[in-house]
Amino acid sequence: MNIPRIESMTSPRGNAVPNQFRIFTDDGVYFQSYSSIIAFRDRTGNIMLDSEKWDYSATTGKYRNDFLNEDKKTTARKIKDGTYKLTNLN
Repeated sequence: MNIPRIESMTSPRGNAVPNQFRIFTDDGVYFQSYSSIIAFRDRTGNIMLDSEKWDYSATTGKYRNDFLNEDKKTTARKIKDGTYKLTNLN
C-alpha cells in the first residue's frame, strides 16, 4: 500500500486553496473539504458522495463541482438516477 498523496485544490487563478484537497490513494481519489470527506472516485470511475456533507456549503459545492467537473444540478440528477451513491464517507 502506498502512502496517500495530498494536493491542494487550486483557484481559477491557479493558487492553492486552503482547506480543499484531493487525496490520491491506491483505491482512488477523495475530495476533502476542511476535515470532511465529500466525495470519492474509485479507480474504475464510480462516484460516492457523503450523504451528510456533499452539499454542505457554497465553498464545498464550488470545489465539489470542480472535482466532479459538473454543476450541482447535474450532481443532484446523478444522485437521483443512481449514478452516484450516497454513503457515509466520514
